Amino acid sequence: MATHKRARKLASEELFEYAVKCLSARASSTGDLKSKLWRRAANPPDVDAVIARLNDIGYLNDQRFAEDYASARVENEGFGRMRLLNDLRTRRVSGTMADQAVERALEGRSEAELIDAFIERRMPSLAKGGPIEDEKKLAAAYRKLRRAGFTSGPVLSALKRIAARPESLEDPPDEEEPEP
Repeated sequence: MATHKRARKLASEELFEYAVKCLSARASSTGDLKSKLWRRAANPPDVDAVIARLNDIGYLNDQRFAEDYASARVENEGFGRMRLLNDLRTRRVSGTMADQAVERALEGRSEAELIDAFIERRMPSLAKGGPIEDEKKLAAAYRKLRRAGFTSGPVLSALKRIAARPESLEDPPDEEEPEP
């Protein structure tokens, strides 16, 4: 039976060094890093002091983190607005900051362009296979595109362009929240 070793609590300077090590391994938002530090701090008030120190020396910057994260997710994964916003909120970036970062990451790109690029890159069998007959395949594509953060209207428009029977696809519901 495996035993779980409890991490040693860290004094102020050790907590700072641990935070720098965490940030050197992976960029982080203030909220995520704070959560990690709380679990390791011998003295909880040290967490805010370490966070302030990291901000002062420029090691921690939520605006930069949010912009870099959103841009990377668009460039590497091709995700849409709703997915980007959800992912940034999961990483404890404030709503306003997340909105601004997503706007910058998507600047100059229409949702239709992003969907077409996503299909081309992440769903090549749809992009190159000719008109799609299989309704289950279209339904699966719809779900995947919604999970990728695209709204239903533009997703259905894109799928109608590649469907053998576009009239069989229903118009989008009024709601525009993506599937979780």
